[in-house]
Amino acid sequence: MLTLEEYEKLNPRCEITHEGVCVLFATPNAFTKWRVDSLFKKEPITIERIAGFAMGGVLVDVGANVGIYTIWAAMTRRVRVFAFESEAQNYAVLNHCIVMNSLSDRVKAYCLALSDASGYSELHLAELNAGGSCHSLGERVNFKHEPMIPKYSQGCVAARLDDLVAAGVVPMPDYIKIDVDGFEPKVIAGSRRVLAGPTLRSLLIEINQNLADHLGMVEELQSLGLRYDPAQVAAAARKSGIFKGVAEYVFTR
Repeated sequence: MLTLEEYEKLNPRCEITHEGVCVLFATPNAFTKWRVDSLFKKEPITIERIAGFAMGGVLVDVGANVGIYTIWAAMTRRVRVFAFESEAQNYAVLNHCIVMNSLSDRVKAYCLALSDASGYSELHLAELNAGGSCHSLGERVNFKHEPMIPKYSQGCVAARLDDLVAAGVVPMPDYIKIDVDGFEPKVIAGSRRVLAGPTLRSLLIEINQNLADHLGMVEELQSLGLRYDPAQVAAAARKSGIFKGVAEYVFTR
């Protein structure tokens, strides 16, 4: 039996060394460890895009979860990251990872949802575990826009990326990553000025090709001067399982 003090000192973590850089991740449960173990397999296109970031650029990570890609980008490409994660347990692990890697001068995390409107709302949780995903802001629906019964609904604050940039809270980003499990159109609606800005180099966004509003979002992004490669999307698309048809789109200008 462990004493409480011994248990607190366990501080489970994983580390990955990449090109001489040691990256640390907090792994308080099996789910967060799985996220580290699958870093190069789950979304290879995300790792590929991060590898192409210019050193010292600015990344906005929307739906950062426990910070796997936030920390990887900050450590391996030395980019400044503004990470947004509204689920309380994920946000706590994300901040733990920031401290573990001494990134407080390069990464700023906000317990905030990005959407098409600012204000107070609820975040409906699909599960109550650190590392969990498929939560929904405001509406009790899953990533397919189907009704869902949440395990728990926590209080949440939402903001628009356009407003945060206009207020100087977040600088104009070079790179944006959005993964909010079905609510991407709302994030885009609150980011139109930023997305139209000439300094944006790329947008990586998860799109459910089974949903009409997601396909409409692709057209809207193209109208803003952003382009994608259909071959890249076809390679990234899930071919089976509950996420069949979901793919990471890489838009560039």
